[in-house]
This record gives sequence, structure tokens and C-alpha cells, in this order.
Amino acid sequence: MAKAEETILEIDLKALINNYQYLRSRIKPETKFMAVVKAYGYGSDAQEIALCLQHIGVDYFAVAYVSEGISLRNAGITKPILVLHPQKVHFKVLIEHTLEPSIYSNSILSDFILTAQEMDAKDYPIHLKFNTGLNRLGFSAEELPEITKLIHNQDIVKVIAILSHLAATEDVNETEFTKLQLKRFDFICQQVDATFKSKPFKHVLNTSGILNYPQAQFQMVRSGIGLYGYGNHPDVDMELSPVATLKTIIAQKHSIPSGESVGYNRKYKSNSETITATLPVGHADGIGRQYGQGKTCVLVNGQLAPIIGNVCMDMIMIDVSEIECSEGDEVIIFGKGLPANDFSQTAQTISYELITGLSQRIKRVVINN
Repeated sequence: MAKAEETILEIDLKALINNYQYLRSRIKPETKFMAVVKAYGYGSDAQEIALCLQHIGVDYFAVAYVSEGISLRNAGITKPILVLHPQKVHFKVLIEHTLEPSIYSNSILSDFILTAQEMDAKDYPIHLKFNTGLNRLGFSAEELPEITKLIHNQDIVKVIAILSHLAATEDVNETEFTKLQLKRFDFICQQVDATFKSKPFKHVLNTSGILNYPQAQFQMVRSGIGLYGYGNHPDVDMELSPVATLKTIIAQKHSIPSGESVGYNRKYKSNSETITATLPVGHADGIGRQYGQGKTCVLVNGQLAPIIGNVCMDMIMIDVSEIECSEGDEVIIFGKGLPANDFSQTAQTISYELITGLSQRIKRVVINN
């Protein structure tokens, strides 16, 4: 582990490999594995994450936007890359970098075929996304005849995959809805196989889907949050390891007399003499004001210390009255020893939002490369 001398995000590739191997063990050997590395690799370092996963045998990658896919290609990623939310303005550069688009509407399909034709493409691989209940992006099942007509009358693009997105695979209270989504997707897949000239492979499961609905793994699964160490269930989290650990140091300690306040708007006032420590990390780094005023703790020499007062743009203050510590000591904001899901719950949010919201100004340090 790297000892922090400043605010850093430590990225542990050994933990990443452990998480991949665990998730891989939960699916059939022949099922392909798509690693989701959008949003800077869930706030870490997409290029380092992807290069590591490519080296150990991941079959596919997924990103949200074309620019993210280009960044991976420039870093040396040669495996297929699916772009989950491509925009028309980026179709040309998508094709230039051999990225695969997720096509979710007739207008997007028509526009993509036109661009691909202008670039003399033939059988360019595309994925068709169907809406089965998330109601965010995707074709409806009723649009299949029109899609089929568009696809059959050309050889510019080739549908190599069908996908959908499940809404609540981690929620036991939504089991029936998830089963309904899977039933809808299965119906669409049957229709596609019956009408399309080719037989596309299918993918629908996310991390919690892999764990809770393995019967629906089809030919490929997709995993994002699980790779980074969070499985949306305490039992699964025991098998996974946080990849990213946000660390900082104690910049200064203060002895605050009884009755004195700390920070902006005097939101903390001491009832007795209090020892505080100031840390060089704040809401500009992704630790928002919602974590302040005693709701959330950080880890100082193995002990929990509450964040007091308002979180500042570049600093937070913590109460270390009962903790033996010195200026320059390392502090863990979240990660190993203090999981992101525990930290985020204090502000009634989720690990996804916390880790993907980390600022790019935080120095990334890769270990176990």
C-alpha cells in the first residue's frame, strides 16, 4: 500500500483481479464477460483498469460515451468496446476507432446506417438495445418489424448482439418485476432469432444480476460496480475488495476551547475543549457538504473520527479528541477499512455516486501492477 503524503486515490489492481475472478466464478466458463469501465473506471483510472482486465482475459468492455472508448483505444485496448449511449454527432469517430454502438431507436439506427454507408462500412457490428421496463433507453418489442425491415435491406451494419438493462436486480422486493423484465427480454430474443438472418448473442445481466439471476446469463454478462469491490449485498461484499481507497493526511491540528466554532457558518460549536484535525480534501474533490456536521466518519490510525462542521471546498475538519495522531498522519476517507457503501449511506446515497464523483484533480496511485 502507498503511504499518503497528500490526497491520493490508491488503485489496487490485485483487488480488481480478485473481484473479477470471483464474478467469473459465478458464471459458466463459456459465458463472455463485459467489464464496464465508464466514468473513468467508476472514478478510478479507466485505462489502468482496462489494461489490467484485458491482460487477464476480459472479453469485452463497455463505456457510456464515444470519447471514453477513444481514450481506451489510445491506451492500447484492442478488445471490443461497446458504447452504451452514442450520439449522432460522434458516429464517424466511433467508426474510425472501431467502437461498437448500442442502438436504441429507429432514428439512431437510420442515422448510424447512413454514416456507416458514407464511410464505406460493411457489416459494421452494432448492438440493439430493447426497453423491458427500465424506461430509459431502448426499442420496444412492437418496433421489431420496422427494425427487421431496416436491417434486412442493407449490408452496411450487422446486428451482433441484443441487450436490455434490468432495473432492480439487487432488490429482493422487486424479484417479480425482474422476472417480468427477463420474460420480456426472452420474448424479444425469440422474435429476433426467428426473423433476423443472423443470430445475435444476448446480454442483460449486471453485477447483481450475475449473482441473483444466473439462469439469465445468456452468452455474455456485464459487470461494473462488482469489479470495483461492491456487490450490493453484505454477503457478496465479503468476497470482494475495494479497488479504490481515498487517502489524505492531517495538515494541521487545533485545540478548540469550549464555546468556539469550527468552519463556515459556525455549524460546529464545541461543548468542551476539542482537538480537531484539518484534512486537504473537500467538496471540490467529491466529498460533498452532505457528509459534514457529524454525520460521517473517516479512519485515523484505525479509529473513526467524525467530520465536523461544514465540508469546505478544499478541506474538511474532523474531531480527533480521543485519537492519538499527529500532523502528517495518513487518513482513510473511504476504501479499505471503510467501504464506500458505508460512507455513502450516511448521506443517504450509494457507492456509485460517491466513487464516480471523485475529482480528477486527485492524484491516482496504482499499486500491485
